[in-house]
Amino acid sequence: MRAFLTVFNKELLGFLRSVGLVAVILYPFTADIYIAGAGIQIKPRNVKVGYVDDTGGGISRKILSHLHKPEFDPPRRFPSREALSRAIFNKEILVGIIFDQNFEKAYRRGETAKLNILLDATAASQAFTTLSYLQNIVLGFANLRFPVEIKSHKLFNQNADNHSFMALTEMLSVITLLIVILTAAVFVKEKEDGTWDIMLLMPVDPKVTILAKSLSQVMIVMGGVILALGFVVLGAFDTPLNGSFWAFILLTFFYSFSSAGIGLFVAAVSKDVMQVAQLSILIMMPLIFLSGAWTPIHAMHPILQTLSLFSPLRYYIEGSESIFYRGTAFADLWPYFTGVLILGVLLYWYGFRKIGRLF
Repeated sequence: MRAFLTVFNKELLGFLRSVGLVAVILYPFTADIYIAGAGIQIKPRNVKVGYVDDTGGGISRKILSHLHKPEFDPPRRFPSREALSRAIFNKEILVGIIFDQNFEKAYRRGETAKLNILLDATAASQAFTTLSYLQNIVLGFANLRFPVEIKSHKLFNQNADNHSFMALTEMLSVITLLIVILTAAVFVKEKEDGTWDIMLLMPVDPKVTILAKSLSQVMIVMGGVILALGFVVLGAFDTPLNGSFWAFILLTFFYSFSSAGIGLFVAAVSKDVMQVAQLSILIMMPLIFLSGAWTPIHAMHPILQTLSLFSPLRYYIEGSESIFYRGTAFADLWPYFTGVLILGVLLYWYGFRKIGRLF
């Protein structure tokens, strides 16, 4: 235990003495998460709209009056369809609306009035969300009588606020990348600094050295998680925490060890820190894409859905969202803890054995 604590404290002190490394850790856990939460917009915001109005009536103006700040910039009129299409091609506007001559006449007669919409689908998320806005606006002018009254109830995120969701998702992704890179780098730096042979000559069991070094990086990341939660996720964005704080911390600790196992593997096959960065991104990006962080699991191809079962990040994200948004009781979180623990033990065991062969 004394040797373990000595190696553990040595790594922590080395981290605290490195001002550059501390800054590298502080940035993703503060500014990066804040930028992701505040800067990524899924809802329409300042959407530029153009239109061509050949009706000469007032219905088109009433429809356009619903397009206002902050979702839309004031609609811009174009003299022809060709000019409107050219503006979309040149990215001057995102959405084009065409009111042809028969639009208002058909509306007044109670006939089907057609509205032509042009979308710049290179910004697919904003464009198609804007289309749903326009559909709701136009439906307000339709004399439709449904025998059913539709009432929507938003669960877990009543204000449909994506800022807190994006901040939490970014924090989980940051944890994944940092724990892999830090765990790998703490061993590879010994190779670069020429102290690897000295480490081998220490009268300390190699297993103790590996465990102490990897645990020190896990604790550094856990400190960053506490910082990010206090100042950004729960502070700046007021993300709801409906479940147990300690359940999230425990799940994060177990998940950090699974990622540390990947870091040990990367350290075993890397010769310098540059290779660590390259291999870490190469391994972790597919895991992030398969985790459901950016795309729901059910929307993926069936083969990718099966592959996502082998990503510990999937269970970590689903468990974290259940704790934060759904307020799931600790006893009901066992599927997520089980997934993280099983994959975590396998990954850490494999990484531990892989780097252990170098001692």
